[in-house]
Amino acid sequence: MLLIHLMSGTQSVVKNPEKAKASEARFIIPPFVDYEVRRGLMINPFPKRMKAYDTIGSNCTLGETARDEWVRAAKIYLELYTKRFTVKDADILIAAFCMENGYALVTANIKDFENIDGLQLVNWLE
Repeated sequence: MLLIHLMSGTQSVVKNPEKAKASEARFIIPPFVDYEVRRGLMINPFPKRMKAYDTIGSNCTLGETARDEWVRAAKIYLELYTKRFTVKDADILIAAFCMENGYALVTANIKDFENIDGLQLVNWLE
């Protein structure tokens, strides 16, 4: 997860938000991602990462979900199911959130999302 790399200070990732901000990109954290990160930080509380996530969060917008994202997620699930691809529900919900709102998904985990048609993926680790 790229947020982990940002919180850890991975230099190849850290430089990208500054470039994106210069182009007036907005950073929106899907609620499902916020949940996953906070859950992980509660299980393994690393003070530096917790502080870093608070800093990242103050520079981002926490997205809101609406019924449209849930409907899109169900359609994505059906499409993947019929093609016999297995994708975690959380990843489907994140993809649906991005697609429904016209956002690119910035992730290093391309493999988990590559079978979702129409999802724009960006990998800051490359």
